[in-house]
Amino acid sequence: MQPVKRRAASDQGLATGASGVALLAVPRPVEFNPDEPDPPFTIAGWRKLAVAPLALLVRAWSASLRFDISPESRERLERTDRPVAFVLWHNRLFLVAEIHRRYRRGRLVYGLVSASKDGAWLEAFFRMVGIRAVRGSSTRGGREAVNALIEKVREGHDIGITPDGPRGPIYEVKGGAAIVARRVHAPIYVMGGQFVASWSLRSWDRFILPKPFSRVRIQCIELDPDALTQRGDAVQALERCLRTINSDAREPERPAQ
Repeated sequence: MQPVKRRAASDQGLATGASGVALLAVPRPVEFNPDEPDPPFTIAGWRKLAVAPLALLVRAWSASLRFDISPESRERLERTDRPVAFVLWHNRLFLVAEIHRRYRRGRLVYGLVSASKDGAWLEAFFRMVGIRAVRGSSTRGGREAVNALIEKVREGHDIGITPDGPRGPIYEVKGGAAIVARRVHAPIYVMGGQFVASWSLRSWDRFILPKPFSRVRIQCIELDPDALTQRGDAVQALERCLRTINSDAREPERPAQ
């Protein structure tokens, strides 16, 4: 019997085909790090095509809306020489892509999307309606997700923050959103949306769908990031401003007695 030759360390774990080309590399065991985020799920092929009809419907639906916006808010939004951070309640997400399309032409906007399978479908949908995604989690790997959003601003892109997402409680600003707002070193645009005619879904955030061809009053208030230096102050400032310009959120939710 011929002695078996030992492979070089660089070749260990390689399966080769008839041509000798490596087909599969088996990684060496590594120590599990519970703080390291899992790679995000992705979808491709027919799954992306399946999202297209819904994305086209939403784009047409959004384009039919009639926005009432003050000259000051419009001028603020149309200033595209700098990146900004949009802050809005989770149930107003329907408006983001259309606001950005109308008033922030030539810029990209990024939002945080879960690294889960559901997030993969949402990322494909967002891209088709005009929103780019940063994949990550607000819990596991949250620091990496925050840093990725901040890096997008440094690259010159807008970002969107839903401070009560992704699971609520509704109309309650979380500390992580305040951290992003403090660290971006860019103008903070707090957004309000008042709906003349709309539907509300039975979700935790009572997600709002404006009726096609209806009017929506858009407000944009700019906050100076230098005023958000302390985490507690930043949370209060963001929540107070959001509640002021969104009438359905003006009073805190109170538990049933």
